[in-house]
Amino acid sequence: MSAADQQFMARALELARKGLYSTHPNPRVGCVIVQDGKIVGEGWHAKAGEPHAEVHALRQAGDKARGATAYVTLEPCSHHGRTPPCADALVAAGLARVVAAMQDPNPEVSGKGLLRLMHAGIAVHSGVLEAEARALNAGFIKRMEQGLPYVRVKLAMSLDGRTAMANGESQWITGPEARTAVQRLRARASVIITGADTVLTDQARLTVRAEELGLNAELTALAIDRPPLRVLVDGRLRVPLHTPFFQAGPALVATCAAAAARDRFLEDGHELLAVPGSNGHVDLRKLLLELAARGANEVLVEAGPRLAGAFARAHLVDEYQLFVAAKFLGSSARPLLDWPLAIVGALMIGMINNGLILMGLEFSQQLIAKDKGWVIQDHSMALYGQCAECATRAAK
Repeated sequence: MSAADQQFMARALELARKGLYSTHPNPRVGCVIVQDGKIVGEGWHAKAGEPHAEVHALRQAGDKARGATAYVTLEPCSHHGRTPPCADALVAAGLARVVAAMQDPNPEVSGKGLLRLMHAGIAVHSGVLEAEARALNAGFIKRMEQGLPYVRVKLAMSLDGRTAMANGESQWITGPEARTAVQRLRARASVIITGADTVLTDQARLTVRAEELGLNAELTALAIDRPPLRVLVDGRLRVPLHTPFFQAGPALVATCAAAAARDRFLEDGHELLAVPGSNGHVDLRKLLLELAARGANEVLVEAGPRLAGAFARAHLVDEYQLFVAAKFLGSSARPLLDWPLAIVGALMIGMINNGLILMGLEFSQQLIAKDKGWVIQDHSMALYGQCAECATRAAK
């Protein structure tokens, strides 16, 4: 792998990231065509059903593609889907060499695109910046390899590890920068999952709002054109159809017994899915399997401590996105996760060890300084407490 290979593949990955919000259920793919050390064609896949990255790059390159090298972030497809095989297009264009970041993770087609190129006399190399390519399509890869989507849980907490007031109030404990980040997390997801408690308490809609994405006009339009499926986990159908969540558009409701209410929800444009678990609650793993079967690559869980904790307890979480607000909510406020204290403590220690909490504290310090108009010259952190025995004696 030469430095030039890495340089041009890095550019292909940069192009692929433009499809972060729009390619569902397809992977994000970028392509660069290079002739005599110069880029002569570029392309990226924008949305399902439209030309793939290789086709866009070949169109831009024209006759200059003959004898050139193509850098593609994913093995060129070899099968007929909604578009013709990209491997055939590269062969027809007369490419001399194709460099792929990684093979297609779909076991039914993996390696076949590269083999098609090799049989046509094209030099093939794979594995350039593979880690970066896999990270970009972690959801697609997991769905292909395990039949499950990549699950990302978004959590917002105060400096004292709380996520809502005792009465359930939790909206906007973080600032506008965090809200933009959350909007982008929603936009990139295939599915947003929430729970009845969140919808009833916060009157949440869980929609993608163009004005808060902070993207350019092209990417904003693509994101809004492909809204994620909103899924409500409501085992007992507690959420009435007149709530803002249902009024915001079609939704899927995962419940334990859907038959009697199915027609009522269908009339309002929603779908009921019965996924009862043995514990009387919705079977979250079965729900994820169903979503993956529908093409969901990435799932964002935006829910209260009970549902977020249920995903965690079931070992279904791949990634936590933690937002720390520069405020204290007090000991009576709700905890970050509805989970045994010892396990939450271990999770928090893990976050501290990985620098996540400390990063949040540093960010909170910056927010406070900005709000007060201060220039920070020094800071310290002090913890005060008693051992358990002393605290017990003091209480008596």
